[in-house]
Amino acid sequence: MAGRQATAGRPKTAGRRPKAEVASDLVVREVAIEPGGCTGWHYHRVPLIAVVKSGTLTRILSDGTVEVHHTGTSFVEPAGRRHVHLGRNLGSERVVLCVTAALAEGDPFALPAEAPPGATPCACPTRTR
Repeated sequence: MAGRQATAGRPKTAGRRPKAEVASDLVVREVAIEPGGCTGWHYHRVPLIAVVKSGTLTRILSDGTVEVHHTGTSFVEPAGRRHVHLGRNLGSERVVLCVTAALAEGDPFALPAEAPPGATPCACPTRTR
């Protein structure tokens, strides 16, 4: 997913971090999808929260469920390969999302994936990732 990104660093703490803890930052990204465009099938390594700033986003989930999100609504995308999904802009207005996730430095925001069994592969003329 493409977009502008701002990162808010975690506060410094005294002492060492336990080995199991991975440092992450709260990453906020604005994602824009033009009319007729889509994200391509993908998933996320961490959960994320998205707010629809403008337009209407249609999400197709791995089980075939279709969810429609209008301006001013929000949704959570769970983490993991089991949660492959596709975001589409079927409207005439640009979709703009404000997406927040806690990512470790260098982690990708989204990972491309094949369409789930029985789903239509993405054939959008423009993909945003």
